[in-house]
Amino acid sequence: MSTVLAALGVGIPALALVLSGTAAAAPDAPVPSHPGDDFAGSQILRHEGTSKSGVTLTPVRGTEGADVSSHQGSVAWASLRKSGVRFTYIKATESTSYKNPSFTQQYNGSYKAGIIRGSYHFATPNTSSGAVQARYFVAHGGGWSKDGKTLPGALDMEYNPYGATCYGLSRQGMVNWVRDFARTYKAKTGRDVVLYTSTSWWKTCTGNNSGFSRTNPLWVPHYGSTVGALPAGWKYQTVWQYTSKGATVGDHNRFNGSLARLKALANG
Repeated sequence: MSTVLAALGVGIPALALVLSGTAAAAPDAPVPSHPGDDFAGSQILRHEGTSKSGVTLTPVRGTEGADVSSHQGSVAWASLRKSGVRFTYIKATESTSYKNPSFTQQYNGSYKAGIIRGSYHFATPNTSSGAVQARYFVAHGGGWSKDGKTLPGALDMEYNPYGATCYGLSRQGMVNWVRDFARTYKAKTGRDVVLYTSTSWWKTCTGNNSGFSRTNPLWVPHYGSTVGALPAGWKYQTVWQYTSKGATVGDHNRFNGSLARLKALANG
């Protein structure tokens, strides 16, 4: 199956970073109090659970991956590599106040084990603008280099672990926030950020906006035997987080293509 190598490279010039209608930090926006508990899929599992059948099967096609955060601590990368894992995403940051304390071991350790790695940012759109969080992410592990072993960064958009599902934003406000982050990340790194989100949350909080599907690769969580319906615009996912109960670390993923195509995504 082909992949959304959706750094399709449509040149987006560096625009004014504060957009009309973009969410700014609320004056009383709280600093995240338990960022170590917030990882890719933590709130998806809580709000959406697994498939009704309860069956979780390893997808047959694609390239095996995993994702980790401080929740896993020091990761046995050699064991994951031996088990077939060829790529990983590692939580780097949340809001503008948190950096994963295990990030260095996880990011460098995966690289040394021969695993293609990337990092992700857990978004809190009620604490600051998308541009501010994108800059914080890039400055604390979210950058990209053309070394063939580093994936473009990912933006984790999911249910608010601290309150209102959509962080108090309107649907258009949420679209503007994501666009603000994506444009800033592109200006800083030259790459289109990978977008992690569930179809259900995306429909609820953006009105199922299709405006990112031509530029931003989709990383979708759905814990069951099939990937399920995708958000509007995307014809296929780039990465599928298919289980939270995998071997060695819980979250396992499948890249929608061969290892050669994965390397092409890393190389831009």
